[in-house]
Amino acid sequence: MEAGCQLCVVRSRKVVLDSGLYPADIIIEGDKIVGIHPKGTMAPWALNQQILDVGDLVVMPGVVDSHVHVNEPGRTDWEGYWTATRAAAAGGITTIVDMPLNSIPPTTTLENFQTKLLAAKNKCFVDVAFWGGVVPGNQSALRPMIAAGVPGFKCFLIHSGVDEFPHVTETDLRQALVQLQGTGRVLLFHAETELEHVNPLLNNPCDYTTFLVTRPDEMELEAIRTVIRLCLQYRVHCHIVHLSTAEALPIIKEARKAGAMLTVETTHHYLTLAAEDIPNGATHYKCCPPIRTRNNQEQLWSALKAGTIDMVVSDHSPCTADLKLLQAGDFLKAWGGISSLQFGLPLFWTSARQQGFTLQDTVNLMCKNTAKLCGIENRKGSLAPGKDADLVIWDPDREFEVRKTLIQHKNKLTPYLGCRLQGEVFATVVRGKIVYLQGKFSHKPLGEHVLVDVIQA
Repeated sequence: MEAGCQLCVVRSRKVVLDSGLYPADIIIEGDKIVGIHPKGTMAPWALNQQILDVGDLVVMPGVVDSHVHVNEPGRTDWEGYWTATRAAAAGGITTIVDMPLNSIPPTTTLENFQTKLLAAKNKCFVDVAFWGGVVPGNQSALRPMIAAGVPGFKCFLIHSGVDEFPHVTETDLRQALVQLQGTGRVLLFHAETELEHVNPLLNNPCDYTTFLVTRPDEMELEAIRTVIRLCLQYRVHCHIVHLSTAEALPIIKEARKAGAMLTVETTHHYLTLAAEDIPNGATHYKCCPPIRTRNNQEQLWSALKAGTIDMVVSDHSPCTADLKLLQAGDFLKAWGGISSLQFGLPLFWTSARQQGFTLQDTVNLMCKNTAKLCGIENRKGSLAPGKDADLVIWDPDREFEVRKTLIQHKNKLTPYLGCRLQGEVFATVVRGKIVYLQGKFSHKPLGEHVLVDVIQA
């Protein structure tokens, strides 16, 4: 058995299904799962097929990471499809959803979307879907992008960090929400907003606390209040990306009680890293919203357990090392973004198992709910007949160290270097084909573009 091989049967004593963890044979025909049989009751026609028996390794749905910045075209020295999707495959991720900014052009018109599709062609080792973007004045471009298959749109309520993707006003949002009504598409919000009364005293820029006070919790709270108000008024599915502050959890719960179609994600770095542990000058820890305190982190874990936070994603946002200003160590001027795409599953599992989360919880938070967010739950996110044969085969007990030689994404700078994590990926299967197997990749990219419920708009 080698990378690139087409599978017919995957057998394991630990298959994660909706109903629990069972020994089973997963029967694959072409791209699809056609049957799941308790071990020993396999369909007669499958008995002579090629079987990958992985013993006690866990088999579960491939991870769907719905928040990834690939940056191609335009900033391919930061990241690109070839490197990002290899990193995804090595991490058990079978589908990524590419964010509309940090590439040039951004995905804000149908023409730009087509440019993005062309840039990704024949470069992807896993499947890729693409978010569109809402920027001032592009409301007439939204329906054509929906018709072309984007699952939804991302916007910023504060400067995005790149000038070609400007942030929106409430007037812009209202115009966009009218376009999205009745389409079933989701509007994603980077929920921070500038506060006029915030003027923090800035001390040593190499001290993480100096940066932290420039992005207070209230910036997120104020933005989320705006999102909730518009969500309730327009009855469009709205989604908060990378929630970092636990202070927003009560108003999120109240909004849902009031009928808001509101979902929320958090990220591996907010669940794994804490402000108290960030060394002076360690600008590779900088992201926006910022990594907050350990007490805040504990509340995020509780919210995941309670279902207030719906999913966990990477927000993989890489850049070249020089933009992190490591020599100067200036948190105020360094680019904000953390690279973690390849290590999301073990990062989550290492902490989650200590918090009492199960393998089924992991599937819900990293596969099923992320697939539902981007409208591909009919194909991705769970193991069932008729679904794409997307699998991750891994050992949740095996420990490994994050080393540069393991990292597949283009720029190797990450706060997780040297960390020991639990949960090593053995193989990743995309639509029935092995794309990654014990450190080796398929000889050619086998990923496809996922266009979502293409409709006439």
